[in-house]
Amino acid sequence: MNALRLLIADDHMLIRRGVRDLLATRPGLEIVGEACSGAEAVELATSLQPDIAILDYSMPQMNGPQAARLIRKASPATGVIVLTMHESEMVMQDVLQSGARGLVLKSDADRVLLNAVETVAANGTFFTQHVVESAIDAWPTGTARQPARDPFEPSLTEREREVLGLLADGLSNKQVAERLHISVRTAESHRININRKLGFQSVADLVRYVLRTTAI
Repeated sequence: MNALRLLIADDHMLIRRGVRDLLATRPGLEIVGEACSGAEAVELATSLQPDIAILDYSMPQMNGPQAARLIRKASPATGVIVLTMHESEMVMQDVLQSGARGLVLKSDADRVLLNAVETVAANGTFFTQHVVESAIDAWPTGTARQPARDPFEPSLTEREREVLGLLADGLSNKQVAERLHISVRTAESHRININRKLGFQSVADLVRYVLRTTAI
């Protein structure tokens, strides 16, 4: 099996070294390039065509999401993971819109970065739970939020929209069932129908949809 080829980009040498040392603990990972700016990351990704690019969110000349957009055009097969120290809805939305498939807090990197690399390499998405929770906490509290209607989206029933709003709040199927006074099986059925209609494959898909369509 060929090694996964990785590119690391961060304007701080110590951060790059820490990421490199962490990745070196896992066999089958090869660091093929390092960049100290977003522009250099794009240049290296274009020439090296790595499997994974790990980008700092805040870099000179070009930030992580901006670099991610250009890398996706220059090297479509490269999966992008963004590292950040910021927990906010704005950061998460920026990363999602860039096409990056991973977002990891630097404070969590020693625990989850290797999992993020493996997940993105398998064409999955990985978002640090703390970031998801922070984005959810930033929304108004009270009754369940319901995504605004979009005439171009598949039609959801009123109940499915209620379930979707509660799932976006981080509730489990059991908690959704209790909140709506329905059975767990019914809640699971609604979730399956939502995933089918909207094409969700992961929690990241749900978060991306709600961030894009929620009326706040």
